[in-house]
Amino acid sequence: MTASFFRRAAAPRAAALLMLAALPGVRAGQTDAAAPRAAGASSTAASAPQAAVAQRLKQYLFDAAHAGHMPMLKEFVAAGYDLNVRDEKGYTALILAAYHGHDDAVTLLMQAGADPCAQDQRGNTALMGAIFKGEIRIAGQLLNAPCNPDQRNAAGQTAAMYAALFGRAELLQKLKAKGADLQAQDAAGNSAQSLTR
Repeated sequence: MTASFFRRAAAPRAAALLMLAALPGVRAGQTDAAAPRAAGASSTAASAPQAAVAQRLKQYLFDAAHAGHMPMLKEFVAAGYDLNVRDEKGYTALILAAYHGHDDAVTLLMQAGADPCAQDQRGNTALMGAIFKGEIRIAGQLLNAPCNPDQRNAAGQTAAMYAALFGRAELLQKLKAKGADLQAQDAAGNSAQSLTR
């Protein structure tokens, strides 16, 4: 989606949906199953609109993070929306913003409480994505988060292994200074030291 789409359509819709989400029975970031129900209310009649609103809100959040659309992200933060909700691949807004190089969005999301240590379904973190994409400034920001420097993905890889593999020497040194184990091995027997170019 383009930035012009957000300016013309999505931002007003997201703001309206965020206002709807404040109504009883629809909580920011909750899915249909988690939303509280009024006594005696029909679960199917009440749940379909709530689920639709919740799903649209999540999609707007992910689209805004992917595009780095600051006005919409600020609306989500101001509304107290759960910034750690995940899409079908386990991506959070922070993971998407970091991967797509949106420095300001990463700053906003982290300051608003987004979890910098969250992992997607493959175990990758925002830091791993930023290193992979060569987003050095964002990776530096994420390195300041209180995450384990040896956090591993499903293949046993660490951020230091990514830094070594993709030739991000400065980040590798910062990870080492933070306590990353450069001898740790992944499932294939690779270590950050063996992957250093």
